[in-house]
Amino acid sequence: MTLLRRLLITVACASLASTPAIGQISFTTAIDLALKNSPKVQMAQAEVDKALAVLSETKDVYIPTFSVGSGLGYTYGFPFGAPSLFNVTVQSLLFDQSQRNYVRAAREGVNAANHNLNDVRQQVMEDAATTYLTLDADLERIQASGEESGFADNLTKIVEQRLQAGQDTQIELTRAKLTAANLQLRRIQLEDDADDQRNHLSHLTGLPAEGLTTDHASIPVIPAIDNAAIKDSSLPESIKGAYSTAHSKLQSAFGDARKMYRPQIGLGIQYSRLASFNNYQDYYRPGSFTNFNNLQVGLQFTLPLLDYTRRAKARESLAEARRSLREADQSRDQFLEGRYKTSHAIRELQARTQVASLQRELALNQIDVVQIQLRESASGAQPVTPKDAENARIQERARYLDLLDTDLQLHQMQINLMRSTGRLEDWLKSLSQSPASGASNLR
Repeated sequence: MTLLRRLLITVACASLASTPAIGQISFTTAIDLALKNSPKVQMAQAEVDKALAVLSETKDVYIPTFSVGSGLGYTYGFPFGAPSLFNVTVQSLLFDQSQRNYVRAAREGVNAANHNLNDVRQQVMEDAATTYLTLDADLERIQASGEESGFADNLTKIVEQRLQAGQDTQIELTRAKLTAANLQLRRIQLEDDADDQRNHLSHLTGLPAEGLTTDHASIPVIPAIDNAAIKDSSLPESIKGAYSTAHSKLQSAFGDARKMYRPQIGLGIQYSRLASFNNYQDYYRPGSFTNFNNLQVGLQFTLPLLDYTRRAKARESLAEARRSLREADQSRDQFLEGRYKTSHAIRELQARTQVASLQRELALNQIDVVQIQLRESASGAQPVTPKDAENARIQERARYLDLLDTDLQLHQMQINLMRSTGRLEDWLKSLSQSPASGASNLR
């Protein structure tokens, strides 16, 4: 008896261990985790750090460099150099008009990197939000599709019974089986899509995909954006970044062009403590080589007058800057056209959603009518069969699935429009800062 009890306990523990834990996350939590876990955001942040380092590099050329060295060595014969015990060297750029443009170009590079970082963050937010909504819709559609398949199976059984009773034809049975097969296929497609969305959400958040599910109650109402707000909204971060990149290249081109016919001034200071154990006194006038301290201070002036390589480089830089500026203009125009089309598509989807909702309501009313007619068929009313009832239930589930599809497309496009108008991150921040959502990691 004890051995049997141990065996049962072991089997129970094994079954519990093999059961996957269901991980349910809220809408805002998925966004927060996606921002923390995203390699794209981390790469964009690294680009910002790199741009800041480049800016510091262009400005630090005015800060004197300080180095210490030594030139010890043995000499034989006439000495050509002065061996030093140690030397201290200070060098600095005092004036270069081109360097000012390079500093401005580096500042625009920092702006471009920050715009790119903000754009990548919004991309990740939109991706996480739409993936979450799609997975939630898939789970709801799978449930509705399962109910629809159940009604189709019942319809097939009813038609088989009617066929055996001589009340239906083989064609009707084939149609019923075809309906059930199509619904089963759609359910398989929905399950596959849900698995794909779950895996993608897992990669975004860093959570295990097994058992990952959504919390439908945590999905907020997506605010509508009117046409006036769309027209007044600023350009997105990606377009701003493109213009900052173009301006950075333009400043670099100005700097390359000003390398000619403009002076460059540098400062140099060097102190050396010369060695006293070499043979310098053998070749210099007796008594003249007694001071072993050596100090050199000077300014270096350079005025480029003729350099065809620099002139060609300046033309190349200017052409590249103009090309980048025109690319930014093209991206801006394409974006504005796309945002305009998106706003019109949202209006159409809102109308389609209303139509789908009314069609589903009509299907529900049809079910009620069929059920009433079934109860009253015994009293001589218009005859209605169970086959008609199952068909009505199938139609209602089909209209409900259409409503879910249209509603998901509308939400996805609304989120895309919020991102294109620059309101997505502010909206998500407001959700995370609300008492119902708890603490926020959006920043």
